[in-house]
Amino acid sequence: YYNLGIAYNNQGNYTKAIESYKKAIELKPDYALAYNNLGIAYNNQGNYTKAIESYKKAIELKPDYALAYNNRAIIYYSKEEYDKAWNDVNMAQSLGGQVHPGFLEALREASGRH
Repeated sequence: YYNLGIAYNNQGNYTKAIESYKKAIELKPDYALAYNNLGIAYNNQGNYTKAIESYKKAIELKPDYALAYNNRAIIYYSKEEYDKAWNDVNMAQSLGGQVHPGFLEALREASGRH
């Protein structure tokens, strides 16, 4: 179901992707990667609240999951919650995750941190 979710997400069928990720999670409730991708699908739908919840669950299951912190930072940026975005960027980087330089620059500009 996880791979099916990826395929649906890549096709832009976010509703089917969400259904597939949820089925993968039903089969394996501690599937952090599925929660992260569920967050991506919700984000693609513009459902930031559910995206944040999904990333939070991924991080609870795998506290060193830099990509989930990075993805959640992008949502916080979109919601203009810059302090939360910076916290997640810093966590992602401290865990060895890569944060896109363009995103960092946009966050610096928007938050007034240079």
